Amino acid sequence: MLTQVAEGVQVHRSELLQNNTVVVRGRTGVLLVDPGITNDEMACLASDLSALGQHVVAGFATHPDWDHVLWHAALGDAPRHGTARCADSVRDLLSEADWRARVVEGLPPEIAEEVPLDSFGLVTGLPAGTAEIPWDGPRVRIIEHPAHAPGHAALLIAERRVLVAGDMLSDVLIPMLDDPDVDGTSDPVEDYLVGLEVLEGVAGDVDVVVPGHGSVGGAGQVHARITLDRAYVEALRDGRTPDDPRIGPSARPGWEWVGDLHDGQAESLARRSGRDGTRG
Repeated sequence: MLTQVAEGVQVHRSELLQNNTVVVRGRTGVLLVDPGITNDEMACLASDLSALGQHVVAGFATHPDWDHVLWHAALGDAPRHGTARCADSVRDLLSEADWRARVVEGLPPEIAEEVPLDSFGLVTGLPAGTAEIPWDGPRVRIIEHPAHAPGHAALLIAERRVLVAGDMLSDVLIPMLDDPDVDGTSDPVEDYLVGLEVLEGVAGDVDVVVPGHGSVGGAGQVHARITLDRAYVEALRDGRTPDDPRIGPSARPGWEWVGDLHDGQAESLARRSGRDGTRG
């Protein structure tokens, strides 16, 4: 089911991980951002669009995680864009002979047989520094930043005051840091804080925030979620236990496993920084 969140902007939500697919109406069709995640859900999305007399004229992947580079035959063969780094990352994966097995291994077992992989990752990278998605609809700014995944980008639909945040600013998922570079020169914590600063720079132009997972936020939620995410990352950096409603006893029912994500990140960061893993 499509839910309108602003004029000409709708959201289609998946069931298991609350992935939000964003639909933006243009003059001749729609822009589809991060479609997911099962065959039935994407077929439902295609059916909903058809019932509205709409078809897909462009796609965009906010980053190269498996649940953001999916596609379905019923959505057509529109060009699918991403940042150059996003496209490079997924192309590197697809160059591996065992890429399909590696993707399947990382899928939630409940839906592993329901995720379409025939058109997985077929994303064309836009030239580095491209400021807007090339299409015939409202201006959609590409806000690339260093956080969560290579080439991660938020999208600002300026005319509609909507921020599509990718896998950031979620009310159910904690900030998930990118893996450090192989040579160990990157700092995923500082990268994430920089990413939040970039998003904060456009927050004043936003009335609606759509995270990759979880609930759509209204006026005021952009700043509130940035503040919450920054507090989490700073606590992680400092080896403190975050006071965060997304983990611990206050976690949303069914999302208790997010606490395990936090524990894994804290332990990994402690190893990298030389701490013994104890958090006070």
